[in-house]
Amino acid sequence: MRIVIAGGHGQIALRLERLLVARGDEAAGIIRKPEQADELRGLGAEPIVLDLESASVEEVAERLEGADAAVFAAGAGPGSGVGRKETVDKAAAVLFADAAVRAGVRRFVIVSSMGADPAHEGDEIFDVYLRAKGEADAYVRGLDALDWTVLRPGQLTDDAGTGLVRLEARTGRGPVPRDDVAAVLAELVDSPATAGLTLELISGAAPVSVAVKSVAGN
Repeated sequence: MRIVIAGGHGQIALRLERLLVARGDEAAGIIRKPEQADELRGLGAEPIVLDLESASVEEVAERLEGADAAVFAAGAGPGSGVGRKETVDKAAAVLFADAAVRAGVRRFVIVSSMGADPAHEGDEIFDVYLRAKGEADAYVRGLDALDWTVLRPGQLTDDAGTGLVRLEARTGRGPVPRDDVAAVLAELVDSPATAGLTLELISGAAPVSVAVKSVAGN
């Protein structure tokens, strides 16, 4: 498979690219800064330098041509202000989804956040973030041309992955290593039977492949 990942230099994306390449897939990461390209090449992934905050749908669609799946793993990051929650967490996700439709890439996985909700109230930066993620999710779920899956991890940690997770429509809050989020994403892009599902993810007791198979088709 060829999988194109938005936010290709993010902490989850780098882990995902490594996993995809290791299993023989072709991974391409969309990055904003040219100086990040060598790190992707070092993983065996293809760097695509493109700024999703300024690119057109046509430009993004061109980079998605021929892909078997698209993963939106971009984020403005914890140090960013309100404006970039709108331009990255929401607008870039909408752009990437529209580009996938235009390029004919049906399989689409978006990394969201537990608690994401377009109706979330509050004026703090994290409130704006949850609203932006919720609006992006709602937009993607409204696109019939995509076989979408929304993944909402709990509190992200840099602990070593255990390969054991809880993946359900509702898990309740809890931590999950970024290693395990990447492992679940790698499994999801290869599991079209999870299309149409919004899933929460925390650490648990089920091996990743078992957890994904258990929700597939539900």
